[in-house]
Amino acid sequence: MSVASGPEPVPHYDTKWWGWGDAGKRAELSAGARERLREELGIDPAAVSPPAPLESFELAEASPVPGPVVAAVGREFVFDGLEDRLRHAAGSGYPDLVRLRQGAISDAPDAVVLPADAAQVAAVLEACTREGVAVVPFGGGTSVVGGVDPVRGEHSTLISLDLRRLKLVELDATSLTARLGPGLRGPEAETALAGLGTTLGHYPQSYEYATIGGFAATRSAGQASCGYGRFDDMVTAIELQAPTGAMRTLQTPHTAAGPSLRELVVGSEGTLGVITEVTCRVHQAPELEAYEGWMAADFAAGREIVRTLAQRGEAPDVLRLSDEEETRQSLAMSATDGLAKRALDTYLKVRRREGGCLIICGWKGLREHVRRRRSTAAKVLRRGGAVALGSRAGDSWQRGRYEGPYLRDELLGAGVFVETLETSHTWSRLEHLYTEVGSAIRQALAAGGTAGIVMCHISHAYADGASLYYTFLARSRAGQEIEQWREVKTAACEAIVRAEGTITHHHAVGRDHAPHMEAEVGALGIDALRAVKERLDPAGIMNPGKLLP
Repeated sequence: MSVASGPEPVPHYDTKWWGWGDAGKRAELSAGARERLREELGIDPAAVSPPAPLESFELAEASPVPGPVVAAVGREFVFDGLEDRLRHAAGSGYPDLVRLRQGAISDAPDAVVLPADAAQVAAVLEACTREGVAVVPFGGGTSVVGGVDPVRGEHSTLISLDLRRLKLVELDATSLTARLGPGLRGPEAETALAGLGTTLGHYPQSYEYATIGGFAATRSAGQASCGYGRFDDMVTAIELQAPTGAMRTLQTPHTAAGPSLRELVVGSEGTLGVITEVTCRVHQAPELEAYEGWMAADFAAGREIVRTLAQRGEAPDVLRLSDEEETRQSLAMSATDGLAKRALDTYLKVRRREGGCLIICGWKGLREHVRRRRSTAAKVLRRGGAVALGSRAGDSWQRGRYEGPYLRDELLGAGVFVETLETSHTWSRLEHLYTEVGSAIRQALAAGGTAGIVMCHISHAYADGASLYYTFLARSRAGQEIEQWREVKTAACEAIVRAEGTITHHHAVGRDHAPHMEAEVGALGIDALRAVKERLDPAGIMNPGKLLP
């Protein structure tokens, strides 16, 4: 069974060019959030700076796109207007958004090219190789690590290869696999699969705008990863169009035929070629979804609960543990939705508990299966000393799980430096990593003359370890926002490397993390990746400046 959408004749933009998501949607700062900004960061949330007008941008003059590149897709699918170029000049990281809001982006793709299928992708890459044109594959533009920056390298002309027209959905209901086009946004894929009685089950925070191709290219991890797995766990076959030809892996549950070429393509971030098709495992659509909240005594106790659940194979599909600071700030900043702070304090005191760390659990599946798994997990949670908060806390999290990027836009407008980063380690070394990275962020903020709020949560747990996801806020240094970001980001990354954590658990490498890749894979590993790139992309046109230092 298959579902396919027709090609769009022109780009249709339904998102903000200067921020995140739906152009008509904004997040409202709650009274608690405004109070925290005043008391802890010394920021007046009413003093908002609007983004610069679109007309204020002065992009570098576009180099002409060679005729053979234009001919590969047709003139009607090559766009070089100001908004087209600007929307493909940056991702969604803090430096990107600061530059967009300030009208400070100058370099941009010379044109945006929209191929219709894999054959046109091949024709574009062949022409770009011959003409010396750099190519940046573009999906949802949600990279937070500089993954779509228009880095030209040695090339005078650069195009953004927007894959929005590649939207195949073909289900093998017997095998429970689906062939998916790279240009499908998360909701488009889920809607099509739901119509066929199935689900992919991949829900990162970028879900609403990120694409299937982006999920594969960056080794994305969704919020239900404990149940459905990371995206790389879901991929059974993949097709890559490289400048030197096409490479398709065999669709099979497992193979012992040498090193995995599928794994080589997944996570390649557009540096080897363009992902033109992804085959994924899917699941029967869930009969029931249930979410609930618990309160652990502290972060250490919460970690032990999460570890026990993961190692016994009893983890909920969604399992998230906030540390004390994230719990405190989340409750203080929350609106009236969910458990009100005063009622929660009273509830916990009755149970001889003050404060603690919030755990969110979520299950999906057959009704009886969900009931049985909830009961089993509840026993582990209670034995670990956690107090049940009920479904209202879980439902509140579920309803607001995609609101964070909208809230970030509001904070940026109020002069808040707000950034995230993530890493992971084994259970035996997770506490050390947690302490070292948190301390590095706080010290870097203090050295820059700003007080900060540093929060952390675990959102992906395994039998041998877990992820750590940091969010930090501070007053931005007006006129020095990028320098401030670089100071803190560098300090955090260096702390991760010293503690031997991964430089990225699910945000990918992009441009921001490339300097730390050698620490991750070693000098010989870098040489091996370069050798592969030279074979697949000898002219070096594919996404220059990313992944490899």
